Amino acid sequence: MIHARGLTRRFTVKRQPVEAVRGLDLDVEPGQLVAFLGPNGAGKSTTLRMLTTLLPPTSGTATVAGHDISTNPAGVRARIGYVGQRNSAGDNFRVRDELITQGRSYGMTRHQSRRRADEVLDMLDLTPLAARKPNTLSGGQRRRLDIAIGLVNSPALLFLDEPSTGLDPHSRANIWEHILRLREQHRTTLLFTTHYLDEADSMAERVVVIDHGRIIADGTAAQLKADLAGDRITITVAEPDVASATATAARIATADAVTVEGRSVRIRVPRADTALPEYLRVFEEAGIKATAAETARPTLDDVFLALTGRSLREGEES
Repeated sequence: MIHARGLTRRFTVKRQPVEAVRGLDLDVEPGQLVAFLGPNGAGKSTTLRMLTTLLPPTSGTATVAGHDISTNPAGVRARIGYVGQRNSAGDNFRVRDELITQGRSYGMTRHQSRRRADEVLDMLDLTPLAARKPNTLSGGQRRRLDIAIGLVNSPALLFLDEPSTGLDPHSRANIWEHILRLREQHRTTLLFTTHYLDEADSMAERVVVIDHGRIIADGTAAQLKADLAGDRITITVAEPDVASATATAARIATADAVTVEGRSVRIRVPRADTALPEYLRVFEEAGIKATAAETARPTLDDVFLALTGRSLREGEES
């Protein structure tokens, strides 16, 4: 569905060339639900804009939905849907009219575009809002309209750039309910970016992490967390025991897996549930008093921190 090789995009900033995407390789098979993650400025949106033919690559090649993005951009656009970060609909036309106009732009007859508009309105529970103007809709309703516009041409591949950003938790859940239902019913291939890491963790079958324009990790969320971050044990000890506890923990784990914050000794391990009793036993044998202990599963932000030393939430979008 997506086959990209060496995809590169350079910009000129203050007369200096800057590579927003650097030789990116990416394959997405039909039917996959892929989260594309990275901090602001990593190149996520730039990559999506190239794959959707909105930006020409400086170098490299990509085939999307069976067509080359450089030699046949019209063929790509006819077969994909794209929901950008900003609202797609204008404010001066009714919701249904916006969808009909979108259908006409894809070459549908008036009858076909009206029928398809009614289908996507029903699909996204927008039928009661068909006669309203977009500027009268709530944030969640307007975002569903954006998705409806992206689905008018019945795409096999849908790109979603931050589909739920700025929405309240209820609206976010509602958006994802509709997205997942669409995928279940139509087997649509989905590639989405998000800053809500819980969405990527719980929704995506595959997570691709990008930083400085390059892919640095690719796998399921569970695989990435187990292989690159690990579980975390936090043991709080009495003040005089901090140095001894740190040294003792470092003898069991690798030194770089042990960190200290105040009286809390944190240890990264593959399986916290089985490792915690062992650490508590060793501390007790060493005469170290533990006053509290807890375990935590890793997050995708922990994965990125382990890879780069930075948080996924750092930086500004480019």
